[in-house]
Amino acid sequence: MPSVTPDDAPPLADLMPWSVAPPRLGRGWPTAPDAVSLKARWDALVKAEGPDREILFAPTRSRTLTSAVAQLPGRSTGTGRLARESGPCPEPVRVLAAPFDEQWLIPDHRLIDAARPELWRVADERQVFVVEQTVTPDSASPLITASSVLPLAPPHGPRIGRVHPLFRRPGAAEPNLAPGLVEYLGERLDTGPVDAVDVLAWILVAARPGSNSIGVPLPTDPGIWSRGVELGRRALWLMRRDGDRPKLPGGRRPYVRAPLPSRPVEVRYDRDEETLVVDEGRISPVPSEAWDFHVGGVRVLEEWFARRTETAEPGTLEAIRPTTWPQTWTSELLELITVLALLAELRPRQEEVTAGDPITTAELRRAGVLPVPDSARRPASVLDHREEGPEGQFTLL
Repeated sequence: MPSVTPDDAPPLADLMPWSVAPPRLGRGWPTAPDAVSLKARWDALVKAEGPDREILFAPTRSRTLTSAVAQLPGRSTGTGRLARESGPCPEPVRVLAAPFDEQWLIPDHRLIDAARPELWRVADERQVFVVEQTVTPDSASPLITASSVLPLAPPHGPRIGRVHPLFRRPGAAEPNLAPGLVEYLGERLDTGPVDAVDVLAWILVAARPGSNSIGVPLPTDPGIWSRGVELGRRALWLMRRDGDRPKLPGGRRPYVRAPLPSRPVEVRYDRDEETLVVDEGRISPVPSEAWDFHVGGVRVLEEWFARRTETAEPGTLEAIRPTTWPQTWTSELLELITVLALLAELRPRQEEVTAGDPITTAELRRAGVLPVPDSARRPASVLDHREEGPEGQFTLL
């Protein structure tokens, strides 16, 4: 059988049919690398009155101080007009502010232009959010990434594509896969039942860019499938960063060799010394593969630093931030270096993963797996409790 090109392979959009555009904030201040700053920003907002509060809020056509919106699913925030708000800051939650950059968000619907409530309804500790990334000429950049926390549309830099939750319901219920796909793969590969996480693991390593979409060749050889799934599960564990912390071998673990300054300004990389130079601070060893790790054409480590050191306009809420570099950021940086280095180590093996004589889209159509029904492209009904609407009213959905 001739090999299948990415354009002939089943599209990701068919294999994981329910997808949503990423949440878009419309303003930068409700997110920050630290939760303390967010609470201080909220306090500054609610203490301001009249025009001062409006200026600080940064209204858009979608959100103003008088916007009436429902509560975010799973959150107990206020629903009254923000112009009258005087209560404490909602407890910040972890989100993915940009690829591989976990930050904090004030989870208040009144602050978010396009929150995508359907994603919040299925966000829990077992969910995996699969994110399409911008395709660039740099083939080493991952086409898709995965996260255990809700991804946001970055305020600047490369845009991200659609978000595919792995599960359509909370509690890892009802995989977001083409109906009948796991059964078909189990029979075709003669492996018995196929797990939804295994399918995602294969997608992470086998996805290829097509002219109009991301294609995912599917194998017919159980040995190829097993090797791809093993590799993909390793990549998934590194991307989610849950459970045990990833570590490089003893002699390759990055350490702070010279303390980072209290207010870093510049970061650069010394290839000869394998050292990340942060003003007079030094972190080493940092593998060049970690420094060169790009997503969407952007160097991950460089952008991570930029988001923590970029200047903010005085008098804005974004200007409320730590006055010195927190120790927690250094710990997060060391872990990020480790994750990127370990992911980079997987690339040569990932590039060797091919589907062999792959399953064609035509075969999936003959098996009834494709085309997927329209219902599979829409969110499932997951309401098991009332959601508060604007001004304390309850939403009926």
